[in-house]
Amino acid sequence: MGIRYYAYAFDGDFTEQVLADPKSVVSADPLADAWGLEPGAGTSITTFGQLISERDMLYLDKAWRHLQVLTAPLGAGMAARPAFRMFEGNVTMHNEGWEPWVRVLTPSEVLAIAQDLDDLSDAEARLRLPVSPCVDRDLDVEYAVSYLRRARAFATNLADEGRGMVYLIG
Repeated sequence: MGIRYYAYAFDGDFTEQVLADPKSVVSADPLADAWGLEPGAGTSITTFGQLISERDMLYLDKAWRHLQVLTAPLGAGMAARPAFRMFEGNVTMHNEGWEPWVRVLTPSEVLAIAQDLDDLSDAEARLRLPVSPCVDRDLDVEYAVSYLRRARAFATNLADEGRGMVYLIG
């Protein structure tokens, strides 16, 4: 199935609670939320539509890696873009699979990220996105840019509403 990215919004009034227990905001079955599956079901019919509103959840599928690279430092000793905080992280691998990466972004962090994503144009992303030599570059880049747009809209909406988010890579 692969490692995917899920983000859940929370109201700014709950920031301290969420910082104390980030997983309280994350669903027990994020893939079910993203794909329209019955939570916890081994097999079920999917709607392929998010169960949770796009206002409250962002699903970046496997494009998070592209967005991570796009916002990471360009070279040694250079700073990452503020938006990197939204994509940074990786799972911890072990013999039985992996442990997910979980991070809380406070409303003030989300504001800086939203501003940075607004400054990152689709055209700039298309120029800078690395792609695998094993896939069609145009399809791979458009896949990543489509998820960049979703991330941009999600962060902007959260910033406008004074909300934060918890994201999980796993």
